[in-house]
Amino acid sequence: MKDKLLHSPSRRSAKSKGYSGAALVASAISGALIFAILSNAVFARVSISADTFRQLDLFGEVFEQVHENYVADPEDSDLIEGAIDGMLDTLDPHSSYMSADDFQTMQEQTRGSFAGLGIQVAMDNEGPDKGLIRIIAPIDDSPAARAGMQTDDLIVEIDGEAVLGMSIDEAVSKMKGKKGTRIDIKVVRLRDEDPFDLTLIRDIVKVASVSSRAEGDFGYIRISAFTEQTEDGLNKAIKELSKEIPGGPKGLILDLRSNPGGLLDQSVAVSDAFLEGGEIVSTRGRRARDTLREMGTPGDKLNGKPMIVLINGGSASASEIVAGALQDRNRALLLGTKSFGKGSVQTVIPLQNGLQGALRLTTAKYYTPSGRSIQALGIVPDVRMPVIYPGQDEVVERPGERDLPNAFSAEGETAVEAEVVADASEEVDAENDGLPPVEPIKCGRKENGDLDDCQLNRALEILADTTVYSRALADAGAAQP
Repeated sequence: MKDKLLHSPSRRSAKSKGYSGAALVASAISGALIFAILSNAVFARVSISADTFRQLDLFGEVFEQVHENYVADPEDSDLIEGAIDGMLDTLDPHSSYMSADDFQTMQEQTRGSFAGLGIQVAMDNEGPDKGLIRIIAPIDDSPAARAGMQTDDLIVEIDGEAVLGMSIDEAVSKMKGKKGTRIDIKVVRLRDEDPFDLTLIRDIVKVASVSSRAEGDFGYIRISAFTEQTEDGLNKAIKELSKEIPGGPKGLILDLRSNPGGLLDQSVAVSDAFLEGGEIVSTRGRRARDTLREMGTPGDKLNGKPMIVLINGGSASASEIVAGALQDRNRALLLGTKSFGKGSVQTVIPLQNGLQGALRLTTAKYYTPSGRSIQALGIVPDVRMPVIYPGQDEVVERPGERDLPNAFSAEGETAVEAEVVADASEEVDAENDGLPPVEPIKCGRKENGDLDDCQLNRALEILADTTVYSRALADAGAAQP
């Protein structure tokens, strides 16, 4: 099965070194044999030039020399994984190899569910709790929540093994497990008292990607990532707001700030919830199967009520699909700062049914309904509102897609050098941002010490004045191509 992903803007995560690929080269004692194994296992199904075969033979010879003559005895699996990483590293920033463990983690993230205890944890690196697992928060309706675990509890022992000395990844791995299996842990709550024992039964834990609340007469919905739970979470949030606010919300704020992306189909579903049919996004790839138009269905769940979408430099990929669709269709007003600019689609291809991990490969670019490419350019909001928070002297500029090595250009069909992308992007930026400079807003703190959300406050002010909203939306629509 291949999944379409619009993944996080971050560079590839560090690769684990436990990949077991030794069987592929276990009997390889010459470059010719390496070449034969690779060509039989992988390349028999495609057309490859004679020159490419010579290059593969060169790879086999290099492998043989390293295997036989390197100063230390290398792990063959590490050499193979390094070669795979190096090959994919010549492509774009979002194509990568995932080990079996990385692939499983990615599946859990996109499913929004996993089997375990249901706790958000951290490991302190200093202080009296150094080296212990500290509970950030239990997830609602999870084994941990049902057992009464609390924020700031410490886990000091897992199934009889002391946590001190484990890495956080090792501890988390031990706490995960199949649904219905038992785990015994020791917990410290009051630091001056002895730990107490807890026995929990692992269960399926769902991590909500959607949260909502009433803001006076208006609804506020935050989407933190696009997982398999997002569409259902959005529908539930809209229903709850309709019950919570008498007569239903008069308008909605959709917060996509710092949302790194996720599943393509979920971004389409979220966009479709607020549109009356029509095109949402199109993808264009090298092959016909990767070129398509995603169309919406009739029915706006808000019935055309005013809507503002919050974006910033951390809004990427699937977030940009939603923001771009609602902006192009003049359905919502966008407020905040320019988005990240990741306009590519990754297909996840399991290797040997996932037993040997998976390949995450960029297969297409996406375009907004008006045909705009967001790649390396991002989306400029209708209401630009940079902010400065306490302790900052100026607006903190986040790196964008165009700052990543080997990023695609806005229109180019192949990976290009980062400075070429930057030059092309600066030309378009001069066109899009060649508006009167916007003075940053200085945001303070509330009475309780929390940071004030100036962008949210401004969105609420605009929604509260129907004349201001209507004029701003009309101006935004006139500015769209």
